[in-house]
Amino acid sequence: MDNFSLSVNPASSTVVAEVTTDDPFNGPISNVAPWNFTILAVLMFVITSLSLTENFLVMFVTFKFKQLRQPLNYIIVNLAIADFLVSLTGGLISFLTNARGYFFLGRWACVVEGFAVTFFGIVALWSLAVLSFERFFVICRPLGNIRLQAKHAILGLMFVWTFSFIWTFPPVLGWNRYTISKIGTTCEPDWYSRDVTAHSYIITFFITCFIFPLGVIFYCYGKLLRKLRKVSNGRLATARKPERQVTRMVVVMIVAFMVGWTPYATFSILVTAHPTIELDPRLAAIPAFFSKTAAVYNPIIYVFMNKQLSSHCRSPCVCLCSSLLLNA
Repeated sequence: MDNFSLSVNPASSTVVAEVTTDDPFNGPISNVAPWNFTILAVLMFVITSLSLTENFLVMFVTFKFKQLRQPLNYIIVNLAIADFLVSLTGGLISFLTNARGYFFLGRWACVVEGFAVTFFGIVALWSLAVLSFERFFVICRPLGNIRLQAKHAILGLMFVWTFSFIWTFPPVLGWNRYTISKIGTTCEPDWYSRDVTAHSYIITFFITCFIFPLGVIFYCYGKLLRKLRKVSNGRLATARKPERQVTRMVVVMIVAFMVGWTPYATFSILVTAHPTIELDPRLAAIPAFFSKTAAVYNPIIYVFMNKQLSSHCRSPCVCLCSSLLLNA
């Protein structure tokens, strides 16, 4: 309950009310100093600015040059779109709320922000899973001479968005919920709930949106890398040099994504298994904020590891943007 202290000025008979509250929708939580929110706001401003600029550049270059609009690039652009939307929703809102020190946008915005960040984040993860399957399909050719076509890539995109929506929207309907985090400036699924029904969602969510796609990623790249080792012996004539370069690129993208999201996933599993655990709000906020940096890694990897895209960077506008990204 909020605590009120009233003081009366006898000269003017003016009542002054000082309000302290631990409700993060009405004001900063009392056990976190204001300078912590300032640091988080600055970090989110830098991360969000870089992510929005870089991912927009990837989308702009791909749509500008027809040669880049190939089936395999569909899912890479989809990854850039998902990362762009993560930063546009979660990153921007997180910057604003940390600048104020509390989630001043209200409870409905908390649900929207929690859903958007979770949804677009899972779209990005499943995009990497589909990308790994497409590389496996192209290089290992499990179906013989059947090649990856536009219709196959479009089906992959439809699966990614539909499947991600199916497993991130239930908290909006009441199966678990999107609620305020411990730091009081971001929103997320309720990892701390002790309700059995809420726990069942968390378990299902991790299986379908973390363990399952990671299993696809590791299986496909395990098969693919074993196949690529045969190149030196001349046993895989179909694996051309550009395909090997793209394979290395997406492997690095997956590693970068795991570096960004594994701490958050580990933390979420920990607090779900031990909902009564007492953590400092600042410590509990680190994995969630660190995960948002994943949206910065992918476009950098895509721009500087993809020679095909670099060769199309001849427009003054595009070259200027790439130069700015390189200097950043």
